Amino acid sequence: MAGEIRVEREGAIAFVTLVHAGRLNAMSRAMWRELRAAFEAFAADTALRCIVLRGKGGAFCAGGDISEYPSFRFDTAVLRVFHEDEVGAALKALRGCEVPMLAQIEGACMGAGLEIASCCDIRLAGASAKFGAPIAKLGFPMAPYEAALVHRAVGDALARDMLLAAGVHGAPRLKEAGFLLEVLPDAAVADAVRVHAHRIAALAPEAARAHKRMLAALAGVDSGGVEALLPTAYDYADSPEHREGIAAFLAKRPPVFRDPA
Repeated sequence: MAGEIRVEREGAIAFVTLVHAGRLNAMSRAMWRELRAAFEAFAADTALRCIVLRGKGGAFCAGGDISEYPSFRFDTAVLRVFHEDEVGAALKALRGCEVPMLAQIEGACMGAGLEIASCCDIRLAGASAKFGAPIAKLGFPMAPYEAALVHRAVGDALARDMLLAAGVHGAPRLKEAGFLLEVLPDAAVADAVRVHAHRIAALAPEAARAHKRMLAALAGVDSGGVEALLPTAYDYADSPEHREGIAAFLAKRPPVFRDPA
């Protein structure tokens, strides 16, 4: 099973659930496409007042589905399509959504999960949630637009530690950085998110959409500043360290990164 995105509706609230059994809801390519389609459909739904993003089974999202990576990541053109036309397009659909979005974060919120959570307006997490983007262990960098989202959401210090040192941090540290609104006992997160969602849904929907447009303009992430990085952003596709990082992960061994020749 390649995982799926489940959308359930309760009145004016939509619950979007990341589902990938046995992989802590890691995002497959199919899931990225489904996520984009779901949010593009939301754009035309004038009755929608709040969206909750969550993962199934006690995890938000552990990252990308690395088992798929050897089939496409080592080709520059295909890698560009993946990051720009699949991942980037899905994240831009989330960012372009004018409906208030809540993230219900439990367990792992890593890599792709951190990127998705970074698109949400308000984030609540369980006390045991973990956050990071340790892709340096996999031998490749975060794509420019994805890095811009994460950097804006978690702040410079945490973004640098996550990307340069493969740092993984707990929920209290992310609340301190302003990424999380609340840290709650694990068992209380779902109920707290539901209460928050109903509070939002009871407020003026057009005012909420106007506020989201203003906040997006203030954030500046979608203003095109990453465009200058795109011509060479995926030149690493066939590099030895990219291949070694992914091979090591799949073989469940530590990677060995050698100096460039």
